Amino acid sequence: MAVKKEAAPAVYDESSIQHLEGLEHIRLRPGMYIGSLGDGSNENDGIYILLKEGIDNSVDEFSQGFGKKIDIEIKDGRVKIRDYGRGIPLGKLEDCVSNVNTGAKYNSSVFKQAIGMNGVGIKATNALSSYFRAASIRDGKMAVVEFKKGEKIKSATGDAKPGAQNGTYLEFEPDAELFGKYSFNMEYIEKRLWNYAYLNPGLKLKCNGKEYISENGIEDLLLNEMGGKNKALYPLLNYKGKNLQFVLTHTASLDKYVYSFVNGQSTEDGGTHVTAFLDGFSKGINEYFKKDYDIKDVTAGLIVALKIGLDNPMFTSQTKNKLGNVEIRAPIIKEVQLAVDDWLRHNPDVAGGLEDKIIKNQKARAEINSVTEKQVREAAKSVMLKIPKLKDCRYHLQDGKKGENSMIFITEGDSATGSMVGSRDVSYQAIFSLRGKPENMYGRKKSALFENEELKNLTFSLGVQKDIEGLRYDKIVIATDADNDGYHIRNLVLTYLLLFFEELVLTGHVYILETPLFRVRNKSKTVYCYSEESRDKEIKKLGRGVEVTRFKGLGEISPSEFGQFIFPRKEGESEDKGMHLTPVTIQALKNVPEVLKFYMGKNTPERRDFIVHHLASEIDA
Repeated sequence: MAVKKEAAPAVYDESSIQHLEGLEHIRLRPGMYIGSLGDGSNENDGIYILLKEGIDNSVDEFSQGFGKKIDIEIKDGRVKIRDYGRGIPLGKLEDCVSNVNTGAKYNSSVFKQAIGMNGVGIKATNALSSYFRAASIRDGKMAVVEFKKGEKIKSATGDAKPGAQNGTYLEFEPDAELFGKYSFNMEYIEKRLWNYAYLNPGLKLKCNGKEYISENGIEDLLLNEMGGKNKALYPLLNYKGKNLQFVLTHTASLDKYVYSFVNGQSTEDGGTHVTAFLDGFSKGINEYFKKDYDIKDVTAGLIVALKIGLDNPMFTSQTKNKLGNVEIRAPIIKEVQLAVDDWLRHNPDVAGGLEDKIIKNQKARAEINSVTEKQVREAAKSVMLKIPKLKDCRYHLQDGKKGENSMIFITEGDSATGSMVGSRDVSYQAIFSLRGKPENMYGRKKSALFENEELKNLTFSLGVQKDIEGLRYDKIVIATDADNDGYHIRNLVLTYLLLFFEELVLTGHVYILETPLFRVRNKSKTVYCYSEESRDKEIKKLGRGVEVTRFKGLGEISPSEFGQFIFPRKEGESEDKGMHLTPVTIQALKNVPEVLKFYMGKNTPERRDFIVHHLASEIDA
């Protein structure tokens, strides 16, 4: 990554805006542009993508040196965003918010390393909103345009209010006809806003009266996620190059955590920049110590925040969670290797502590392997021919393309299993049936897995008895009843996964299966509803002679019905059709031990008081 002399910023005016051949039907096929729709209960639901696209444009202005603050208001389902950048050129405002593939970000002399490079983002927000308004102020002049469900309703130009600062204003309300009864979860939004602040030191974001600002950038991110400097085994390595920046240290943990970003976009699924960084870090360590340490021992306990800038990022999806640029591997490996080697040479006291950590990692891994290898061999004897309670599928992750969509449903009891067995696709859908509530593994050692018959079988079913690289399925789907016993079993399975196979959760392999609560039907039509509001709406639609069934357990859903809830939604079908999966995510790593201790530990009085004061009204009678 050679350093080049920066050219003067290009003029940003009407001539900067380019129009490419457009895409259509955003409203017809929103999944192509924003992923799933959702009601806001999951942080990847579409309403957060609409919000993100609006904020991204304002952050891109800041990154180019224009506007140091962004004001955001989210109230009653409506979003307002005001930045103080250059403002969209007035004559192109309507095109920029309504014509797909129109924008200045194709022109690299105007916008370098912008988040939104495809000319779709804010247009998707417009198309999928019941109301959308955009305004731009430039040098005392103003342009305004308004839309309803993607159709323009009015526009105007004229003088701005005296003293009005340059910038862009967006206002929108996601369309309830598409998203249903949605609501914004402020915890999810706060996480996104803090990420914007960490990645753009000096930018002040203000949302509903609360300010988000970071002076030290991704160093603040790392310290916050880690829980403070006292958790670090040695002082932070803080490197800042032209297009690459990272902050890292080791903790006492054996798990590694990488928070990665490309052009300000969180890449939770990693990508080529992450694998290249880890390779470069390992090479730098081995170069300095003149050793050949295994990358697993070098990176165990590593916690790092990684940020890169690219003019032409290639993401693997519209939601930009994973980077695919292969040409960046070699330069990143080289730059990281040199940076680590140089840092260690200037900090020999740190080098000693770092090598001690690597040696401890070696010993810990050897200890774990020696225990588990013996137990795995012993346990394997009992599951060599057939794993009890596993109805396996034909293809797995190891089978390449045929197994890339493989999944295993973890169910409770024979009745639920029976419904699934009769409707699944045996080529890629496996089922593991729990006898009931599995053992609470909180506070137990990993060796205890092989002493518990049921969890031993589940571990072998997943293929992770040695390490998670042996995972046999792309998706691990927890499918329990929608009642208190079902939720308890779900928590016990999650405890097992978080304690012993946390990386499966971190890398997005674990999901919850949501099944309908109600069946509403008359003689001519049957509808399945996932909420009481949806049920009431369908009852009114179907009119007289309606029969309503409340599903309390998965076993109450017949095999002929169940099939439609465990297969992906077909193209053109509405959001209530097909399989509903909720990804299991971790909001902050520092909270995991406390959450597990509170819910799964032995603090019975505190947990009981919490239930009495917070959950009693929600318990089914």
